[in-house]
Amino acid sequence: MADKLIPTPSQTVGPFFHLGMAHPEWADLAADDPAGERVAIEGRVTDGDGAPVPDAIIELWQANAAGRYNHPDDRQEDKPLDPNFRGFGRVATDAEGRFRVTTIKPGAVPGRGNALQAPHINLAVFARGLLKHLHTRIYFADEALNTGDKLLSSIEDAAVRDTLLARRGDAGVYRFDIVLQGDSETAFLDI
Repeated sequence: MADKLIPTPSQTVGPFFHLGMAHPEWADLAADDPAGERVAIEGRVTDGDGAPVPDAIIELWQANAAGRYNHPDDRQEDKPLDPNFRGFGRVATDAEGRFRVTTIKPGAVPGRGNALQAPHINLAVFARGLLKHLHTRIYFADEALNTGDKLLSSIEDAAVRDTLLARRGDAGVYRFDIVLQGDSETAFLDI
């Protein structure tokens, strides 16, 4: 009699992120003194029950202060590249799900149809329990271009739209929490 076939159970991502992906120096995108306004972004990653996610990794990509990405596909020849700004970072959460990134406030970049997008930082969140990483953005609540940003404007529910806004606190520190599911879940992008 042939052995009964047992399907392989589905597997989630992690928990191995801190082993190969955590580089504390990557949390400071402004270490080489790039042009622009230096800011810090701090927050917490929590799960659907409000519990901290202690081993998440957050990857960030952003344009420089002039609004140009340090990437070959960004062909905005009229905007300078900043040799002191790589535009990519990675930060791990601590035991309480907290993270902190130091960077510069990005400039506006063109989107579809060359319409300017509000300054933002692109994020990918990796955490155990996720089959695929999650994508979202950090926008700055005090930015005038937010009202015309096509992505922000496409979110009709103000409470959902608000989950993409980092708010300025003391000494240039912005607060941005990431809620993986449930009440106040961060708006994630389907890309």
